[in-house]
Amino acid sequence: MVNSENQASLLVEAGQALARNQPVVALGLLDRADAFGPSHNGFMSRSIAYRLLGDFQSAIRVLDQALDLQPYDFMALLAKGAMVEKVAGQKAAVPIYRDALKISPPRDHIPPPAVAQMDYAASLVETHANALCQFMQSEIAALKDGLDASVRERFDESLEIYAGLKQPVKQQPLLLNYPRLPVIPFYDRTLFPWLSGLEAATEAIQGELSELIEDAQEAFVPYIAFPTGAPVNQWGELNHSRKWTSLFLWKDGEKQQQMCDRCPQTTRLLESLPMAHQDGFGPTAVFSALQPHTHIPPHTGSSNVRLLAHLPLRLPGPARFRVGNTIREWKMGEAWVFDDTIEHEAWNDADDVRIILIIDVWNPYLTEQEKQLITAMMKAQRVYMSG
Repeated sequence: MVNSENQASLLVEAGQALARNQPVVALGLLDRADAFGPSHNGFMSRSIAYRLLGDFQSAIRVLDQALDLQPYDFMALLAKGAMVEKVAGQKAAVPIYRDALKISPPRDHIPPPAVAQMDYAASLVETHANALCQFMQSEIAALKDGLDASVRERFDESLEIYAGLKQPVKQQPLLLNYPRLPVIPFYDRTLFPWLSGLEAATEAIQGELSELIEDAQEAFVPYIAFPTGAPVNQWGELNHSRKWTSLFLWKDGEKQQQMCDRCPQTTRLLESLPMAHQDGFGPTAVFSALQPHTHIPPHTGSSNVRLLAHLPLRLPGPARFRVGNTIREWKMGEAWVFDDTIEHEAWNDADDVRIILIIDVWNPYLTEQEKQLITAMMKAQRVYMSG
């Protein structure tokens, strides 16, 4: 009785025949190997033989059989994309290439010819996404005339996500993920009636900041300060660095009385805001200084129960900020509120230091009862951990 080892030998011989560019010989060997039952390797080799013979339809058919046995086979999906492209064109191949790229192993685990094909697939997918995006935008352009800027921005992001140019944003809190809160990168300013008052106080805050910089420069400390031995991940360049420094007015829920006494107008304003008070956790209110040509890498914050307000105070030149798929430029006199549990990053492209005021505020979609419960919950966690 013939055993599986004979089938394996036949498959090896078929592979050798394919390497010699003898697809007909290989198909004969594969027919004999199939007598012992279907095999994934047999289907893959048969697809190569059909490809060498120019029979792309048959190659697709046996690749589908291979994928029936191993649906997440990267090489089979990549090969099917190439065959479909030959039979039906690039647009038909793009969804298959996209699926293959989603499951691709590390590059150093892929044979060099397959790496080249993978790079080609990635380039084709991106080209198709850009072309689809441009076509859809041109088709609906007339409908966008007169749209509110926020509506246009939201729609454009949805179109880019649909086309495959961007990924949907998601919340990734490091501490507390409160359920059923909306995923919004930059919040509508109408939810924060106090925002215009904060902006109107820019000049007063700038004056007190200037005095602090002149008399208490040493109070600005590195924002990133991991202890020795802790994994720094993306923070290696900024860890214990004065490229990004902060002067705290509130830190982890504790009012920094000495600093607050030195800027009474700013302190009174902050105390009038709905800061997210949670013992040991919040709020934080801080002057954040970023040195010239410095980049804060992508990261996420601790909890979606609180949002961050930014008020620019020193903008010596261009400075950018990304939250999710949205990039904005800071502008003097304009504050914003955003969800920092969505991945965000910042750039100071100017030739001098950029300084903003950062304030923790409650998420406006929480009720007063929820705020009280969250505060009590976080306090209970502190008591538990200290006991």
